[in-house]
Amino acid sequence: MTRGAPTFSEPTDNSMKAWMPWLQLILGIVCMASIANYQYGWTLFVLPMSSEHAWSNTAITVAFTTFVVFETWLVPVEGYFIDRVGPRFMVMLGGALAGLGWVLDSYAPSLTMLYISSALCGLGAGMVYGTCVGNALKWFGKRRGLAAGLTAAGFGMGSALTVVPLANYIASSPTAYHDAFRFFGIVQGVIVIVAGLFLARPPKSKPAEAPPTNNLQNVRMYDWHEVLRSPTFYVMYAMFVMVATGGLMAVAQLAPLAKDFYVDTFPVSMLGITLPALQFALSIDRIMNGLTRPVCGWISDYLGRENTMFVIFALECVGILALWKFGTTPMAFVLLSGLVFFGWGEIYSLFPAMTRDHFGQRFATQNYGMLYTAKGTAALLVPFAPAIVAATGTWSTVLVIAAVFNGVAAVLALAVLKPLRRREVQRNIELGSAAPGEPVPAMAT
Repeated sequence: MTRGAPTFSEPTDNSMKAWMPWLQLILGIVCMASIANYQYGWTLFVLPMSSEHAWSNTAITVAFTTFVVFETWLVPVEGYFIDRVGPRFMVMLGGALAGLGWVLDSYAPSLTMLYISSALCGLGAGMVYGTCVGNALKWFGKRRGLAAGLTAAGFGMGSALTVVPLANYIASSPTAYHDAFRFFGIVQGVIVIVAGLFLARPPKSKPAEAPPTNNLQNVRMYDWHEVLRSPTFYVMYAMFVMVATGGLMAVAQLAPLAKDFYVDTFPVSMLGITLPALQFALSIDRIMNGLTRPVCGWISDYLGRENTMFVIFALECVGILALWKFGTTPMAFVLLSGLVFFGWGEIYSLFPAMTRDHFGQRFATQNYGMLYTAKGTAALLVPFAPAIVAATGTWSTVLVIAAVFNGVAAVLALAVLKPLRRREVQRNIELGSAAPGEPVPAMAT
C-alpha cells in the first residue's frame, strides 16, 4: 500500500490551460482511431489470404489471436514505464511498430511470417492503446468513465470511415490485399507518430473535488502486487474474458459468418445508402462499437459500474441469440451484428474506469494493463470458433456459448462483483488505509 503518494487529477494550477485535458483526450482518440484497423479490419483479409495461400480459416485466425495476445499481455510491463516516463515516447514507438507489422504482413509468404508480423503489430498497438487509455484516466478525475469511453471509442469506431475503402481496395483483385496492408499500415503508423509528439503527462496535484458518491471509489493506491492479491481483480478478469471472447469472435469471424449465412453479398438499403450486407454490417458495427464506450462510460459515472454492466451484458446475450436465430436475413444480419458490437465494446470503458475507481489513480496504467491481458486470454479461445464450426457444420454451438458467457458475466456483476467490492472498500476504511488528502468514498447503491 502506498500512502500519501502524489495523485493525478484534472489540473487546478492556473498555469495549466483549461483546454489541455481536452487536447490530450483528442490526441488520444486520434491515436486510437489510427490503430483500429489493425484489429477491426482484419476480418477483410481472411478470405483473400485463404484463397491465395490455401491456408485454413483456423490457421489464419491464429494470426489474429497472436496480434491480440501481444497487444494485451505486455501492456502491464509497458504501463510500468508509461507511469514513470510519460506517454510520448511509448506512443510514437508503438505507432511505428504497428505500421511495420502490417507492412510485413503484406510480404508474408508463410504462416510463420504472418504470425511474427502480427506479433509485432500487436506489440505496437498495445503500446498505443495502454498509453492513451491510461493518460485519459489520469487527466480526468470525476469524469473518468466518460474520458476512458471517449478514448476507447476511437479504437472501436476508428475504422468506420475506412472500412469501405479498405474493403473495396481488397476486393479490386485477388492479390490487392498485399497493397492494402502496406498502404494502410504506413498511413496509420505515421498519423500515430505525429499525434504522439504532442502527448504529455498531467501535472501532479491534490484532487480538486470529491468524486461522485454513487460509485465505489478508491480509498488507497494499490500497486501491482496488491492488485494481484485482491479477489475483486480476479472476478473482474473472469468477466472481462467472458464478454471479450464473444466480441473478438465476432471481430475475427464476421466475414466467414456472413458468407456461411449467405448474406455477405446481398445489397441492403438503409438511410439512403445501399451496400452489400457485409460491408454495411462492418460500417455499422464499428460505429456501434465506438458509440457504446462513451455512452456506457458516462452512464456508469452516475448509475454505477456494476449496474451498467448487468444491463449491457444481458443485452449482449440477447443480441447474440437473436443473431443466431434471425441473422440469415440480410437486414437482420446488419442490425443484429450492430447490436452485438454495441453490447461488448463498452468493456473498454467500464473496466478501466472500475480499475481506477477501485485500485487507485497513481498506478492506473499498469493496473489496468494487468486487467487488459484478459483480452489476450479471450483471444486464445477465438481459434476454437472456426474449429467448432468445421467440426459441426454450424455456428449454433459457437453463438450459444458466447451468449451464455455474457449471461453469466451479467449475473456476476450484481451477485458477486458488487458486494465483493463493497466489502473490500469497507475493510480498507476500517483499517484506516485511505491515503492522506484522498476522499473516502460513499458506498454504491
